Amino acid sequence: MSEDMGVRTLVLRVEGTNCDIETVEAFEEAGSQVELRHLNELLRGDVGLEDFHIFCIPGGFSYGDDLGAGKLLANQLKYRLRKRLELFISEGRVVVGICNGFQALVKAGLLPAFDGPFSRQEVTLALNESGLFVDRWVYVRHEEACRCLPTRKLGSRVLHIPVNHAEGRFVAPDATLNRLEEEGYVVFRYVDPHGRPSGYPWNPNGSMNNIAGICNREGNVIGLMPHPEKYTNAYLHPSWTRFKTLASETDGLAFFKAIVDYVVENLL
Repeated sequence: MSEDMGVRTLVLRVEGTNCDIETVEAFEEAGSQVELRHLNELLRGDVGLEDFHIFCIPGGFSYGDDLGAGKLLANQLKYRLRKRLELFISEGRVVVGICNGFQALVKAGLLPAFDGPFSRQEVTLALNESGLFVDRWVYVRHEEACRCLPTRKLGSRVLHIPVNHAEGRFVAPDATLNRLEEEGYVVFRYVDPHGRPSGYPWNPNGSMNNIAGICNREGNVIGLMPHPEKYTNAYLHPSWTRFKTLASETDGLAFFKAIVDYVVENLL
């Protein structure tokens, strides 16, 4: 790949994906060149992962969430894109899964992947504790000590972004949960407006340890349930008319800029 091409992002879509356009626009606003491609184009070889620095699976309801949220897409990743994704990750390129994309990465065994990609499923995203679809704005704190490389610039920043999901409750066995915490796999945590972990409604789904996002062992695969792509412009906030000033960089855009900046500094 030529260095003068700049940062290149591939946003994947399949039947049921519905946050792809917002995700494309978010990466473009952050300074990346973006292509939106259907999974079938990857499988046919019409487009190659090797031509991109970032591979993003956006939110939605892939394949109608049949057999569970993100499960069928996870199987596609695991059984039809396995070798290409293993190479992509081993080269230090960035994989991002948002909401349904997070669910797919978890169920494919790409997160947290203690023993490497696709080894086994170690955690899950279960039905919300309320049993209902949750659609609200939340606060998530970036864990400064996490091992995630692309988001390091966020420090301990608290992001105010929305969630929209029915199966977003992060669940893991105690031993797995302890390892995630002790070894810095937790990237985002649900908090109250003051940055403190708290229960419902600040933890919107009952996630264990308030976990909203995690990364892999190498720190270049990240998944999160909230939707940063839905807050890349101040006017997208439902209360923007009450703001005394409008932020030039929203919390959602900061997430994408951190990832693009990481690629510029480390992969170009």
